[in-house]
Amino acid sequence: MNQRLKASSGALAPVQESTWPPRDDLSRFALRRIASGVAVLTVSKDGLAHGATVNAITAISRDPVVLGVCLRTSSVLADMAMRVGLFSVNVLTRDQSALATRFAQPGRRPGAAQFRGLEWSADRRTAAPLLAGCLAHLACRVAGQHQIGDHDLIVAEVIDGAAGHGSPLLTFAGRLHGADPDLALVSPIVAPSALTPSPHLFSAGPQNPDNPTERTK
Repeated sequence: MNQRLKASSGALAPVQESTWPPRDDLSRFALRRIASGVAVLTVSKDGLAHGATVNAITAISRDPVVLGVCLRTSSVLADMAMRVGLFSVNVLTRDQSALATRFAQPGRRPGAAQFRGLEWSADRRTAAPLLAGCLAHLACRVAGQHQIGDHDLIVAEVIDGAAGHGSPLLTFAGRLHGADPDLALVSPIVAPSALTPSPHLFSAGPQNPDNPTERTK
């Protein structure tokens, strides 16, 4: 008999396994309980720009500064990023859920239409679009690609970066959520519109020494 543990009177007691979610989906259902930040990856190849919303992005190394991002194996953006070897990351704020939805629409084709009506500038390191008002921008150089199941893990070195201020946009249980405003940085570290290396952004210490609760990985 399938059983699970349930808290009861301070002790854990076995109870009958519920029928939802289906047992085969339990691991995927559990993974949806991991909250993560939301970003739009952008790339430009031969003057053709493309963007895609992602939430599977993480810091891998501090020295050198390296990140990893997961995209579906059939992703147009992954293919373009591997061909050009460069891409940019636009970390979204809680007020930019519309951008997350926009760049997650299926059937999007690379080109200017994706960015029509948006305020953006070209990343001088990658030529990819930098969306205005973001929490942070990162310019990345592809270091490797690994196919894992139905996704590609792209490993990239961060070659430039700038951080603004605001609260992050998060995804949890398949939905977008705005983080508590108290999580906002007190002040911008570097103006995000000017993608310039910041010693604070890449240093080993906390980004905000005045906030002891802010830790680095």
